[in-house]
Amino acid sequence: MTRRSVLTAAGLSALGVMSYTGLTRPLGNEVLTKSASGLSDRNFPRAFRAALRPLPTLAPYEVSWDEGVRVERYAVSARVGTAQILPNLPTPVIGYNGMVPGPTISVERGTRVHLRVRNKLYGVQHPEGLEHSHESGLVLSTHLHGHASLPEFDGYADDRTIPGFCKDYVYENDQPARTIWYHDHATHLTTRNVYSGLAAQYHIRDEVERALLPQGEYDVPLTLSDIMFEADGRARFDDKDHSGLWGDVILVNGQPWPVMNVKRRVYRFRLLNGSISRSYRPYLSTGDAVHMVGTDGGLMPTTQAVTTWRHAPAERYEFLVDFSRYAPGTQVRLMNSSNPKNVDFDHTNKIMAFQVTDDPVDTYDPTWRTIPTTLTGSDVMSLTPSQSVKTRYLQLKKSDVTNVWNINGTTWQDVIASGYTKVLADPALHAVEMWDLHTSSGGWFHPLHVHLVDFQIVSRNGRPPFAYERGPKDVAYVGPDEKVRVLMRFDRAGRYMVHCHNLPHEDHDMMGQFRVGLAAGAPDPHDPISAAKPWLDTYPEEL
Repeated sequence: MTRRSVLTAAGLSALGVMSYTGLTRPLGNEVLTKSASGLSDRNFPRAFRAALRPLPTLAPYEVSWDEGVRVERYAVSARVGTAQILPNLPTPVIGYNGMVPGPTISVERGTRVHLRVRNKLYGVQHPEGLEHSHESGLVLSTHLHGHASLPEFDGYADDRTIPGFCKDYVYENDQPARTIWYHDHATHLTTRNVYSGLAAQYHIRDEVERALLPQGEYDVPLTLSDIMFEADGRARFDDKDHSGLWGDVILVNGQPWPVMNVKRRVYRFRLLNGSISRSYRPYLSTGDAVHMVGTDGGLMPTTQAVTTWRHAPAERYEFLVDFSRYAPGTQVRLMNSSNPKNVDFDHTNKIMAFQVTDDPVDTYDPTWRTIPTTLTGSDVMSLTPSQSVKTRYLQLKKSDVTNVWNINGTTWQDVIASGYTKVLADPALHAVEMWDLHTSSGGWFHPLHVHLVDFQIVSRNGRPPFAYERGPKDVAYVGPDEKVRVLMRFDRAGRYMVHCHNLPHEDHDMMGQFRVGLAAGAPDPHDPISAAKPWLDTYPEEL
C-alpha cells in the first residue's frame, strides 16, 4: 500500500484533513481485515461509551415578510475545523461553519429560505483531481437533497463557487413535511468534500406531522456515517479505485457508536445515511419492530412495522420506537447486519444504543404511547401506472471498455463535452413517467437519486416494494441485478441531475441529466450554471 496526502493547504499541510491509501482487491461483504484504521488499540474508540450529541442547529440571521410569505435568511461558511471524534486525538475536518455534521436548518412549510453559502476554503486542495478544483482552493456546489428547487439553486455539479465567493440559494419549501439534507455536490469532488464533513440535515415541518408524531426532545435527528483514521487522528481516505469507501468506525451525529438516554415512551427518529458508500441493514437487538412513518419525501400513507430494512447512502427513514415496553436499566441496541457489496470490519455490525431510564414521562402528551396507523397521502403516492405517458429504461453499470461507471452508457464527461445539452430523458412539463432502473454489472448495488422529484416505487423485480419503502422516495436502492420500477411527475421546467449516490461512482462518472419542459436548444431562463452566479464575498463574517 502507498499513502499520500489527499488534503493539503497553505498553513494546513501539517494538519492534513485526509490521506489516501491505494488498495485494489475484489470486494464482497466479507471482513477483509479487523479494521481499516491505523489507530493504536489505545486510541481506537469503544462502542457504547460516548453520549449521543444532538445535532447543532442554525438560526436565521434575519426574518422578514414578502407579500404574506415569511422569509428567513441563513448563512453558513465552508471552512476547516476540528472535530473531537476520538477520545484522545483531534480530527481535522471541513464543515459548514467548521462543524461535522453541519448545523441543521428547520423551517415551517411555505417559508422562503435564502441560504448563503460562503466558500472559505482558501488554499485547500485535493491533490488527486486538481483539474476539477481551482488554483485558490476547493470549489463547492451545494445541493439541498430532497427539495424541488429551481435549477439554478439545485446544486448542479458544475455550478461552482470558488474560494472567496458566496452564493445565495433560494428555497420555497412548499413541499409537505420531510427530512432532507444539504451537502456538497461539486463535480468529481463530492466524495472528498462530503467525507471531509460538508453535510447537514434540513427539516420542513407542517401541521400534519405535528398532529401525528412526537415533537421537541422526542423528535431525534440522527446522521449516520462511517470513517477510518490515520494513527494521528486524521481521516484516512481509500475509495478502492473509485468502487466505494467503507470505514471501520460507525458514527452517529459525529460520535462513534454513541448511547442515548431515553424515557419509557415513544420516540421519533429521523435517520439519514450520510455515508459515502456504506449501506446498512439496521435492527433492534431485542428483535422488536420499529414503526416506519416516513421516507425520503415525508410521511407514508400508513405506518409499516418492520424488524429490519436496507438503508442506502442518502436515504432518510423516519421511524417510531416504543421504549415504554422496556424496564428501566434496559439497553436496547441498534445493530447492523449489513448488505451485499459492503466491506465490513469487526465493529461495523453495531450502530448505537438506547439506555432506558426511569425519568418521569408526561402522559398528557398524546404521542407518548401512540403509534398512529393512518398517516397522510401525497400526490406522488396517489399516482397510478395508467397515468404514465412514457416508460424509460436506465441501465446502471460499469463500462467493460473504459472501466467508468455510467448510466445508459452516458457519463458526466459526455454531458460536459456536449455543452450540457446531452440528456438521459426529456419529459414534458407535468408529465407522469415510469422509469425502470436496472443494475447489470458485476453484482454492484447503486442508490440512484433523481433530483427535483419524489417518486413512488411501483415494483422491485416484478414484486411489490418492501413495506418500509411504501412512501415518497428520491433515492432508490437498486441492489445487485435488481430491477426497480418508479413512477413520478415532473412539475418544474429545467435541467436536473440523476446519479448514483455511492459517491465514488458519482464522481467517476455515474451522473447524467434530464430536461423538463424545454425543447433541445431552447433558451433556458433557469440555466443551472448561469442564471444565479456566485459573487465576490464582501459580507461581514457573521453573515
